[in-house]
Amino acid sequence: MTGTTTYALLAVPFLAFAALVAVAAGVVAARRRGAGRRRTGIVGGVVSAVVTGVALLVMTGVFNNVIVGLGIVAYDDALISGARVGLFPVEDLAYSIGAVLLLPSCWVLLERPRDRSSVHPTVRGAGRGTGTVGTPTQPPRRPEETP
Repeated sequence: MTGTTTYALLAVPFLAFAALVAVAAGVVAARRRGAGRRRTGIVGGVVSAVVTGVALLVMTGVFNNVIVGLGIVAYDDALISGARVGLFPVEDLAYSIGAVLLLPSCWVLLERPRDRSSVHPTVRGAGRGTGTVGTPTQPPRRPEETP
């Protein structure tokens, strides 16, 4: 690398992109909730994202220390902030943090909203042979059973 480019500056566009996608996902999720979607699963989603994020950061720390310790990867001391997590510079965590933001955000943005208007309600006890309004639930007959 030449000039004043540092490892932290290399991570800025990646983190900025991840932050923008996360904000967009938050807006989309809020609009979907406002459109009558139930709020169930939000707490579970946040908890699973946090647990996954912690696991990813811990694994990044372990494996980055191993590859730097073995000499597979080396950092120019003039291009790092000076703060280290074990053997590797703290700037290396930016990519894991970006991934923690991007994965759940992409999940929200790519989720296909269910169209509830086309779903027929189930009618229980409405009579023999019907499971939903106007839809028979009897299994199809084999050709030899047909009268």
